Amino acid sequence: MPGPTLEMERVEPQSLKKLSSKSLKRALDLFAPLHSQLPPPDPESKKIRMSHKISIEYGGIVPTASQKPTRTADSGAPSCGPAGPSNALALPDSRNVKTEAGQNAFVVGPSAPKEPNHIGISGKGTLVVSAPGSYERNPSTSAIMERISSRWPRPEWHAPWKIYRVISGHLGWVRSIAFDPSNKWFCTGSADRTIKIWDVGTGQLQLTLTGHIEQIRGLAVSSRHTYMFSAGDDKQVKCWDLEQNKVIRSYHGHLSGVYCLALHPTLDILLTGGRDSVCRVWDIRSKMQAHALSGHDNTVCSVFTRPTDPQVVTGSHDSTIKFWDLRYGKTMSTITHHKKSVRAIAQHPKEHAFASASADNIKKFSLPRGEFLHNMLSQQKTIINAMAINEEGVMATGGDNGSLWFWDWKSGHNYQQSQTIVQPGSLDSEAGIYALSYDVTGTRLVSCEADKTIKMWKQDENATPETHPLNFKPPKDIRRF
Repeated sequence: MPGPTLEMERVEPQSLKKLSSKSLKRALDLFAPLHSQLPPPDPESKKIRMSHKISIEYGGIVPTASQKPTRTADSGAPSCGPAGPSNALALPDSRNVKTEAGQNAFVVGPSAPKEPNHIGISGKGTLVVSAPGSYERNPSTSAIMERISSRWPRPEWHAPWKIYRVISGHLGWVRSIAFDPSNKWFCTGSADRTIKIWDVGTGQLQLTLTGHIEQIRGLAVSSRHTYMFSAGDDKQVKCWDLEQNKVIRSYHGHLSGVYCLALHPTLDILLTGGRDSVCRVWDIRSKMQAHALSGHDNTVCSVFTRPTDPQVVTGSHDSTIKFWDLRYGKTMSTITHHKKSVRAIAQHPKEHAFASASADNIKKFSLPRGEFLHNMLSQQKTIINAMAINEEGVMATGGDNGSLWFWDWKSGHNYQQSQTIVQPGSLDSEAGIYALSYDVTGTRLVSCEADKTIKMWKQDENATPETHPLNFKPPKDIRRF
């Protein structure tokens, strides 16, 4: 027969709050039986606390070892020990002041080693006050006394730039420029509907190419083939064979003028952006459109490409910058920091960063995530049409009013402001810069201007930091956007 079954006691379900209050009550009953009475003060901890407070407040005041504290006449005969040599400097007129009994004499001298545990509050005698310029300072006031240096990076010194050659030849505004990878020649596109090829060393005209029926706004020279690409307001994108000096391919698809053009560094791909708010991706060989990168609300006026994602970056008149995934033809991210049209963007040749120029500000962003780094420290206060950066960290920006400003890339400091001079016979209002480009070495800068000239700039070889000092003041308040 089976034995009698034992019934288990039923446990009442209890809330978490009730259980925690029970546990707290048990702990209080165990460790603090007298709830109303405070624990008695610990004399040892009080002594340590007072000693620490005294060392913090009076750490720089130490009694001298050369003098003994004086005694009053009531306590017996005054016995003064021999005064040893002291390196303490007396205060002004301190030699004529006699120290009475019960008073302390203070002299100024170099700070002595700290002995916080031997300082008495009611001690009598001569004390040494550490000089303000001494190495050891009261830690409570040293933070106030020390000048806090700016964390903003100090700009590197760059020699100023100057014009050394003016080239005339075009019959209209010069709108675009591109350098040959061999650095022997460069080409310019103009509103006179021609492309001219110039020698870099002499500035002589070598060739004139015709074929467009409107002004030419974009040029690029391939480093992989003997091809040059051009785009203009006539909606046409052309591929020129430089061995035959003629057009061998045309890329049809834009619905309006083409404003910018870029070549992919590693793929046979061409990118063009225009007034139809679309950046189109072309296969160079087959002339087929691979993607139409649509997403901007206004003209796409600037574009650059890179070998890694984001491989395409575009700036638009809708004041946004977009990163594109070239594989799927989709937007990766959109940057909305600018308030005005982004007419120029330029990638740093070495760093993973780029700058974008707008009428409100010039901003620096990191790649590949597009994080905002900082604004440039000055405002050009004009529409900026062109921007170029060389490997030494000199960024040049050209404006609609003919201003050409040079910036230090690292700090954003504007170290030179130049104003272009229109050629004789032109109006002052034609002082506008439409395109900028460094040569392959980064030592020469070429500007394309509204007075139909091409100006070549180089750094002043005779300039030194003494003749052209760096006038830099760190910014007090940094705008976040």
